[in-house]
Amino acid sequence: MFDIERWQEIFDTIRKNKLRTFLTGLSVASGIFILVILLGFGQGMRNGIAQEFEQDAATSVWVWPGVTSLEYKGLNPGRRIQLSNDNYENSGKLFRDDIEYKSARIFVRSASVNYGKESLVYGIQGVSSQFQFIENAKMIEGRFLNLQDESQVSKVAIIGNKIKKDVFNSIDTPIGEFITISGIPFKIIGVYKEYEDREEERIYIPITTAQRVFNGGDKVNNLSYTLPPAKNFNEAVEQAVAFKENLKSYLQQAQTIAPEDTSALEVWSAMEEAKRYYSLTNNIKLFFWFVGICTIIAGVVGVSNIMLIVVRERTREIGIRKAMGAKPWSIVGMILQEAVFVTTIAGFTGFIVSMGLLELIGPNVEIDYVVNPSVDFSVAMTMVLVLILAGTLAGFVPAWRAAKIQVIEALRDE
Repeated sequence: MFDIERWQEIFDTIRKNKLRTFLTGLSVASGIFILVILLGFGQGMRNGIAQEFEQDAATSVWVWPGVTSLEYKGLNPGRRIQLSNDNYENSGKLFRDDIEYKSARIFVRSASVNYGKESLVYGIQGVSSQFQFIENAKMIEGRFLNLQDESQVSKVAIIGNKIKKDVFNSIDTPIGEFITISGIPFKIIGVYKEYEDREEERIYIPITTAQRVFNGGDKVNNLSYTLPPAKNFNEAVEQAVAFKENLKSYLQQAQTIAPEDTSALEVWSAMEEAKRYYSLTNNIKLFFWFVGICTIIAGVVGVSNIMLIVVRERTREIGIRKAMGAKPWSIVGMILQEAVFVTTIAGFTGFIVSMGLLELIGPNVEIDYVVNPSVDFSVAMTMVLVLILAGTLAGFVPAWRAAKIQVIEALRDE
C-alpha cells in the first residue's frame, strides 16, 4: 500500500545526504553501464567476425600447395607441390556427396591488361563457373561465367565493381566492351561486387581459357569447395573437419606426400576458423560478464554500507518509533524501501544511458572485427531486475539490524 509519509521521509533523507546518495547511486549505475557496454562490445566482436567470414562462403574449404619438408618413398624434401586438373576432377568425383560447389583456380601472371590505350594493373584469375558461389561474389551487371564458357574456351571476362568505377566511369556500362590481355581481346560480360574494394580488383576468365591461352597446361594454383548446409553450427564444423581430413589424405596420396608433412599442403576450413574465433569471443564475453558483475557487486555493497550508516544515524529515531509501537517489519520496510528506491533509480539510469549510447553510436562502429555493438533488450532488462533484487538483499541486513535494536539502547544513543 502506498504510504506518502514514508516516501516523504525517504526524500527528506536523500535531500539531507545528497552527495552520499549521489555517489552510492553512481556506483550502482556505473556497474550496469559498464556491464551493458562490455556485453555490447562482445556482441560487436561476434558481428565483426561473422562479417569477416561472410566475405567467402561460410562452409568453404581451400587448398594451397607448398613445399615438402620430409623425405617420403625415396623423394627428397624441398619438393614443390603442383596441383593439377586430375587432382581437381578426382576429388570432385571422390567426394561428390560432400561437396556443394567446387572450383579450381589459376593465377595468370606477367600478363599485360589494356583497355584501349589505357594500361590496367589488375590481377587475372582463371576460375570455374561455380567460383561465384564460393567467393560470394554478387553480380550487379551481366552474368558470371558458365559451363559453356569453359567448354568453348571463350574469351570472356568478369570485372569487379571497383574496376568499373576506375576504368569505365565515362560510359553507362562496361558490358560488351573489350579489354586485351597480352594482346588477346576479351569481352566483358559481367560486373561483380564484393565486401571489400581490394577483392574487386580482380578479372575472372574461364579456367580453361587461362590454361590454354596462357600456357597453363593442366596446372592449377589452388582448389576450393563449399559444403552443403548443416543443421547447426557444431554439425557444420564436424562436417568441415571430416571433409578437410579426407581431402588432405587423398591429395597426400596423389602427390606422394608424407602424412605427417605439414608444409606440403595447406587445407583451410572457414568453419574451423570460425569455431576458433567464436570460442575466443565466448571467453572474452565471460570475462566481460565477470568484470561487469564485480562492478555491480561493488555498487550493491556500497548500498549496503550506506544503509548501515543510515541505520546508525537514525538509531535514536528507530528507538522512538519502536517505543511508540512500531512493528519490526515496519522498521525493516522503511530501510528496505530506501535501499530499493536508490538501487532502482540508479540501475535504470545506467541501463537507459548505456542502451541509448549503444543505439546511438553502435550502428556507426565498424572497425576490424567489431561491427554494430549491441545488447539484447531483454537481457539488459533482466540484469537491471537482478540488480534491484540484489539491492533489496543488500538493504535487508541493515534493515534487520535496525529491527533488532533494543528500545532502551536506542534511546540512550547519542
